[in-house]
Amino acid sequence: MTQQTPRGWYHRLRRRVHHILDGGVNDRATRFVHRALITLVALSVLSVVLESVPEYDRRFRDLFLSIERLAVGVFTVEYLLRLWSAPEHTPYSDCTATRARLAFIASWFAIIDLLTVLPFYLSYLFSADLRVLLLLRLLRFFKLARYSAGIRTLIAVMEAERKALLATGILLFGAVLFSAAAIHLVEHDAQPKAFGSIPAAMWWAIVTITTVGYGDVVPITLAGRIIASITMVTGYVMLGLPVGIVASAFAEEIHRREFVVTWSMVASVPLFRELDASAIAEIMRYLNAQSIPAGALIVRRGDIAQSMYFIAEGEVEVQLPTQVVRLGVGQFFGEMAILHQTPRTANVRALAPTKLLILQAYDLQTLIARNPVIGECIREVAAKRSELAPEEPHGDIIEAELEEHPVPLDETAERDLTP
Repeated sequence: MTQQTPRGWYHRLRRRVHHILDGGVNDRATRFVHRALITLVALSVLSVVLESVPEYDRRFRDLFLSIERLAVGVFTVEYLLRLWSAPEHTPYSDCTATRARLAFIASWFAIIDLLTVLPFYLSYLFSADLRVLLLLRLLRFFKLARYSAGIRTLIAVMEAERKALLATGILLFGAVLFSAAAIHLVEHDAQPKAFGSIPAAMWWAIVTITTVGYGDVVPITLAGRIIASITMVTGYVMLGLPVGIVASAFAEEIHRREFVVTWSMVASVPLFRELDASAIAEIMRYLNAQSIPAGALIVRRGDIAQSMYFIAEGEVEVQLPTQVVRLGVGQFFGEMAILHQTPRTANVRALAPTKLLILQAYDLQTLIARNPVIGECIREVAAKRSELAPEEPHGDIIEAELEEHPVPLDETAERDLTP
């Protein structure tokens, strides 16, 4: 027992460090650490950029050096902590601690982390000027990818489409090669300096295919101009391929993630919890997303009910006459007013930037008509709620139910708190 206690404490601490740095949790400590690291990355990159201005370098040299030392110290500790907690990383869960750490060292993010602090230590070992290793210091910018879901998604998309992107790269190189060879054949006598060889002509081919068109080298023969015209058109087509591949794959990935989030959220709503997959898919066809800024009024008391709302992100506040209720992710409001065609009885305001999924009253009636299972489920839920509170309903919130059956905030999702 005395030997197991330190071991358990050690592993719990290592797991906690991993969760804070790279575990995907969203508690206060994690948010603080991530925001501090993002701020330090931005500050260090800005100092590197401003340091290249001679006037700023003379005036703020000590400040830039202090920022560099702080950044190197923090990033070194971060690297060592990530290395220490690597065995807790899910992909390395089947490896020994040593193999997990070696796998972490070989990962791209770890290599970037190491290169961002390496220039500082090399400058002391070899008495080199920090500015000689400027590009390595600027690699800190790519550390932001670890804290940005959008950048991580883009990287994942490019990795998933690497074969298609490699194929377009090969085709693009082939177009450059053949354009350079063709322009060399027809222009080498007229302009031996610019088109005397295929490698020399490749500069013109690259500039033309990328539609930059510097104009420093241009064909002067008729055949050369024809080849140049074909090369320009080919450039538009070739450059559009990788852009289209990445854009479509990125949009598909975003749509897939939103679909999964929407599906899980709709399936967890008490109103649709008993429905099968086909019925939930039917509902999702009619949902519209809307982003609401913090403090915005979503529903006004006295308005005619036209839609019901599902909270995908954020938090809202239902301002009832007798109390205030907060609703969070996965909760919903507004369906009873649609079913009973009554006005809203409370204001609903966004407490934070909120993303809502909206189902219009007409679409709800259409779903009920097209899918009897959905209509039966909605009528059953409405009947159960009527039995819970036989008093006269005021809109789509029954005040007596709230007063006689107070529930904690976490349980309000099971009741229809709908203004």
